[in-house]
Amino acid sequence: MKKQLLIAAVAATMTSAAIADISITGNAKINYTNTDYELATKNDANVFNHDIDLTIVGQSGATKVVVVMADETNEAEAKNAFDLEDRYVSSSVADVNVKVGSWDNGNDFVSDSSRANGKFSADTTISGVKVVYDASNGNGTTTGNETVTVSGSMGGVNASYKQESTGEEIKLSTTVAGVSLAYHADNSDTANSDKSSIEVSGEVSGIKLAYVQIDADTKASIGGDSWAGDFEVADSDTGAYQLSDGQDVTAMKISTSVAGNTVAFTRTDVDGVATEDTSINKFTVTRPLASGATFEATYTSIDDDGSTTTDADILDLELAVKF
Repeated sequence: MKKQLLIAAVAATMTSAAIADISITGNAKINYTNTDYELATKNDANVFNHDIDLTIVGQSGATKVVVVMADETNEAEAKNAFDLEDRYVSSSVADVNVKVGSWDNGNDFVSDSSRANGKFSADTTISGVKVVYDASNGNGTTTGNETVTVSGSMGGVNASYKQESTGEEIKLSTTVAGVSLAYHADNSDTANSDKSSIEVSGEVSGIKLAYVQIDADTKASIGGDSWAGDFEVADSDTGAYQLSDGQDVTAMKISTSVAGNTVAFTRTDVDGVATEDTSINKFTVTRPLASGATFEATYTSIDDDGSTTTDADILDLELAVKF
């Protein structure tokens, strides 16, 4: 009897440890989108989309294994299975954190996200200054990209400088009297290929305000998925708006809470090349539901001076959940 109790206790301990070391989180959303094109010869579109993401994390001490799977299905992209996205191992050696695998580097105002295999990252902090070394595999004909980033804070100003093989990236941010300021410059060694953004944001009487100015040189294109808009250099994203070299973007966002809803209005203006001035007005209402999901209705109006084929009124209804 004692042996049986001992075995049961050990088994229970092992089961608890296994469950504690593995976590699964994710999010999912379903969308119905109606696009009413202004051009009479272009048919309106009704599309149902779904997007499911699962993140699996296995951990032993300070070492993690992370796998992210995504299933994105719509009429334009007939996918019926999960795709592996981020997948990496992170750990530490003495005071150095290391990470190897594939992961998304994230979006910002000037550049869209990217993911590559065979990435390596190592970082440490020296006297309050963080130093990050990033590298990726070469393919036998080209060398892997290497970058070094130094970042820290001084006098309330956060600063980051990244040295890249093709240029440099500078980020500065601070808050003055409740107003947040952020500057981002992506400087290229190629002539006329620099990009930059400056964002000002704050809150007054429960109303959140944000303004951003994004500039691109004549041989540079703005990408990135941010509150200012979903822009792509190559139109591989079905819901994105493709920009040409030299086009600049300005955007303003106002949001507040009304009767349990979050209400937001965003105005985005795109200009910079001949007659290709475009205005995008977006009105969004978001409400949490008792079911645990969140309902969001977005109305978007696109007015393009350079092309009547993209002028449209778009209604997007979304049901989303996180777990």
